[in-house]
Order: sequence, then C-alpha cells, then structure tokens
Amino acid sequence: MGFNCGLIGLPNVGKSTIFNALSAAGARVESYPFCTIEANMGTIPVPDSRLDRLAVLFPEKRKIPTYLEFIDIAGLVEGASHGAGMGNQFLSEIRTVDAILHVVRCFVDPNVAHVTDKLDPLRDIDVVNTELLLKDYETLSRVEERLAREAKGKGRHAAARLSAWQHLRGQVAEGMPLRDISIAPEIEDSLREISPLSAKPLLYVANVGEKGENEYSKPVTLIAKEHNTKAITIRGLIEAEIAEIADTAEEKAAYLQEWGLNKTGLDELIKSGYQLLDLITFFTFEGPEVRAWTVPQGTTAPKAGAKIHSDFEKRFILAEVMSLQQLISMGSEKALREKGQVQRAGHDYVVQDGDVIRFIST
Repeated sequence: MGFNCGLIGLPNVGKSTIFNALSAAGARVESYPFCTIEANMGTIPVPDSRLDRLAVLFPEKRKIPTYLEFIDIAGLVEGASHGAGMGNQFLSEIRTVDAILHVVRCFVDPNVAHVTDKLDPLRDIDVVNTELLLKDYETLSRVEERLAREAKGKGRHAAARLSAWQHLRGQVAEGMPLRDISIAPEIEDSLREISPLSAKPLLYVANVGEKGENEYSKPVTLIAKEHNTKAITIRGLIEAEIAEIADTAEEKAAYLQEWGLNKTGLDELIKSGYQLLDLITFFTFEGPEVRAWTVPQGTTAPKAGAKIHSDFEKRFILAEVMSLQQLISMGSEKALREKGQVQRAGHDYVVQDGDVIRFIST
C-alpha cells in the first residue's frame, strides 16, 4: 500500500474518536489529554462506486478495494517543538506520514477537557501550525550549518545551495509553510531527505457535535481556503457510534437517515485523503479477483504493473487498457475486443484514473 495520512491536532479534539469511526480499531478514547501515547494505525478501504459496478460483471470473483493507512497521532501542545507534552516523539511520528489531516475541535462538551480555557478553533489551528513551523525551522537551521561548512570548502555549487537554503529558512521564519514555497532545484533533494513537517499536504477536519456545522466550524472552512486546501466537517462521535453498532450497509444507512445524513463525513474524508496524496485508481480482473489499485498520478504502465507483481515491470511487454465505462456498457471484455476498443499501450503509457488494465509480460 505505502500511502498514509496522520491525524494530528491538540489533545481532546476527537482524533481517536474519528480514527475509531474510520477503522473500528478500538483506539482508546478518554476525556483528558494525552490518553494516546503510541500512535494507533488502521488500514481503511477507499469507497469507490466504480469498483462496485465493475464487480457486477464478475459475480464469481472477490471484490478487493484499494486502501489507505490512517495513523492516530497523540495531541500536540504549545511548546511541542521544544519537547513539551512528549512533543519530540509526536513530531517524529508526523514526519513519517505522507499527508496531514489536522483535526480541529468544533464541539462544546463540558465533560471533555480542553487544553486551554476556551474553545477557539483558529487559535488551536495556529498553535499546531506554529509548532510544525518551529520544528522545521530548527531542522533547516541544522542543515544550514552543514551547507555553510561545505561552502567554505568551495565545493561546486555549494554557495548557491547555501544561499537558496538561507532564503528558504527566512521564509519559514516569517511563518510560511514549506508547502506554499517554491523550492529552488538545487536544494530539492536535500529538503526531501529531511521530510519537513510543513511541506506535507494538509487537510482540515472540523469535528462538530450532533447538530453538524456550527459557528466554530465555519471559520475552519475559511482558513482552509486561505491555505489553498479544504476542510471536511464530521460529526465524529455520532459516526463513531454508528460504525460501532451498524453491522450492515443497510443498518448504517438507516442510522444516518435518523440523523438527517445522506452519506458519512468519513467517506468524504477518506476520498479527500486519497486526493490529497495525488493518487489515482486503476482496476484489474485477472484471476479470482476484481481489484482496485493505488498509484501516484503520472505513473507509467510498467510501474503500475509492479504494484501487482514485480515481473510485470521487469518483463513488461505491453498493457491492454480498457475504458471502465465502455466495459460496463458492453457487458464483457469479449464484446469490447470485438469492437476494437482495447488499447495496446507500451512502456511510456501513463496510467489514467479509472483505467482497467491487463498486463502482459514475458
């Protein structure tokens, strides 16, 4: 699988509640800070109606969705970048994820402690974002010391790298996250090696109460737009309870209807996490499975084949590519072939979202 999203935020914002709703993993949920110490991990299927429609053509085969991994990381507090609240451990866990889902508390509950005296989502967002920036600034400063030594040795291009790095650190010092900064080519590799926190793709998750969107969640949506991302609103506690008691899709739909919901915020969260990572899905129906596969946008056919088996990359001959819509419309691969609608693609073919592919190797 290899793609994961980390749930972060202040303590007691509902990260573990949302994680439980996503994964039914039973992460510990308490009404006091730092009940989560070790990160919880869950592998979650990505909802995709296209796979459902494709599977109808092959009722004898198992339907296998693609997956994302979600990681419930313990709450950050002000001063985390200097070790407060076990901050070093939690920040190091964020460094390992591919994307960040920033959970923001937008519900009032006197039985659930807040780390400050007042519910203020924008302040909470600023605390977490500032800690990520401070940690990045610290990391950038350490690397700059090494680049300065290299520049003194008059290494080739060392002076240019140092200058670009100093400019980058200056922008971070002014409060600009690395994801919003244009990176000079000469330092791209060095920056990638340190996996900076504020460079990771970001999505805001407004965790609201029973009544849904409210005065606290609306500012989260606005700040998401300012940061060129989006915000998902989730009734975390309700969806966690539904996930726990509903055994079937029909029961789940019935409970959602009781709360006036057509779909879960969790489904939107999973899909948005998938999009945040710039991932696409292709499908196969070889052997006993109809299956969805995840690859990054821009993946070539041989690299996509390697997701299934390394031989499909090493011994790649060609890929037979079918349109999902045409395949469903015509009802069978045979009918598609008779109409000449199966494309033969070579090594340079870039897989498109929704492709149905048969890989051919030696």
